[in-house]
Amino acid sequence: MILRILPLLLLTCLLPDIYIYYWHLRKPTIPRWAKVTFWGPTALLLFFAVWLTYTESLTPENMDAIVLYFSAYMLLALPKTTYTLVSLIGKLIGLIFPPYRKANTPISFTAGFAVFCMMICGLSFGPTHLKIQKSEFQSEALPKEFDGYKIVQISDLHLTSMKTHPEFINELVRTINAQHADAICFTGDLVSTDVTELYPFVDELSRLKAKDGVFSILGNHDYMTYAKYMTPLEKSKKFHEMLDLQRKMGWNLLQNEHKVIHRGQDSIVILGVENDGKPPFPERGDLQKALEGVNQSGPLFKLLLSHDPSHWKRKVLPTTDIQLTLSGHTHGMQFMIGNWSPAQYLYPEWKGMYLEKSRGLHVSLGIGGALIPFRFGAWPEINVITLHCK
Repeated sequence: MILRILPLLLLTCLLPDIYIYYWHLRKPTIPRWAKVTFWGPTALLLFFAVWLTYTESLTPENMDAIVLYFSAYMLLALPKTTYTLVSLIGKLIGLIFPPYRKANTPISFTAGFAVFCMMICGLSFGPTHLKIQKSEFQSEALPKEFDGYKIVQISDLHLTSMKTHPEFINELVRTINAQHADAICFTGDLVSTDVTELYPFVDELSRLKAKDGVFSILGNHDYMTYAKYMTPLEKSKKFHEMLDLQRKMGWNLLQNEHKVIHRGQDSIVILGVENDGKPPFPERGDLQKALEGVNQSGPLFKLLLSHDPSHWKRKVLPTTDIQLTLSGHTHGMQFMIGNWSPAQYLYPEWKGMYLEKSRGLHVSLGIGGALIPFRFGAWPEINVITLHCK
């Protein structure tokens, strides 16, 4: 993983420093020690970027080093990259509108400083700045007995990102239980690379309670996909251990299967499929298998848990009559300003509720971080979805 992005790391570390040095530090009035010191942080970032490419990728043992590196990179390289880009754009504007030239450096500095402040916020309180997002979904297929049925959706815990703030899981469980949900639905990515991430949190997560239980599915990370250091046999053993631990926690793990929920004479169906994403993500979802045995005579409200939101338009809408799908996966790329996020360029459906006539998709921004504990704007969230008859 580090090797794939190494060229980008090198460029964003080195080029901004060359630019800043050329335009601001070449002056003879700048002390020599200041010039040498300026290159120190960049030299360290470049050295450790290369070093990390020769370590085992994303192992629990070197995850602390990766988190430390990317935290330093975000605090040092990204603000300077922002300064450089804004300054270059300003120089072009200055050619057309000369009075802007005097304002270019202050504006560029302000932009770089703003990014630095965002990184500070995202690395400090961002990963624990928990939000409760509420929404509603109406359906003609929902039986009257289920009017007001409350679902709490949580997604993308990525428990490796909780190492720096393990107490957050206690707060998370308390907050979820305080919603008094009819059902809790977890939409995948419990871990990032290894089942060992789950060990410290089994007891806390076992305390999640809802009237009809906790339902869960697998995300792309849960297959130990990124544990390149494991043999296939080790991956298989740890994968099945994670499945067993989820069931021991009292969770209803749905692997291309369903559960029927009853209220008096009425019922709804909760379906869960394995991860079904576009390459390079695993495509193991089987909607038809999940629907086996479901009574198809007359309208029946079906709630689907499917980790990857791209599954909705690719397969759910064209091949089924499922009314509501819950997904995660995008994280909003853990960075959002207002309603803008770079995630929208990768996923047409990346946050909140989407409707296609009478059918819906809800995408949660999730809770944890896939690589590092960072969130800005796309704060960790609990989603409370209330169902209503139409």
